[in-house]
Amino acid sequence: MSNLPNCPLCGCEYTYEDMDMLVCPECGHEWSKGAPGTDTEQKPVVRDAHGNELKDGDDVTVIKDLKVKGSSSVVKVGTKVKNIRLVEGDHDISCKIPGIGAMGLKSEFVKKG
Repeated sequence: MSNLPNCPLCGCEYTYEDMDMLVCPECGHEWSKGAPGTDTEQKPVVRDAHGNELKDGDDVTVIKDLKVKGSSSVVKVGTKVKNIRLVEGDHDISCKIPGIGAMGLKSEFVKKG
């Protein structure tokens, strides 16, 4: 087995060398062998509805009534959510909402603070 690094984008372990580049066969990402930061995956920057950068542990406020999928509950405008956690995916915020419980939110429907 080769000792090439996994793909920094998708984590694929089947990377291969192509001259002085490394290539991922699953996502097609190419990067140079000596590129800085290829050992650790960088998280994308997540921004709220007003363009403020969000980080793990921030407090946010919901800016739009949101229906809870599979339930008759609604997360009302102005609901404060404390101690968010950023995750990858379509719903990029994981949190616990008072009165509803754990759920995922899209960053476009919240504002920082």
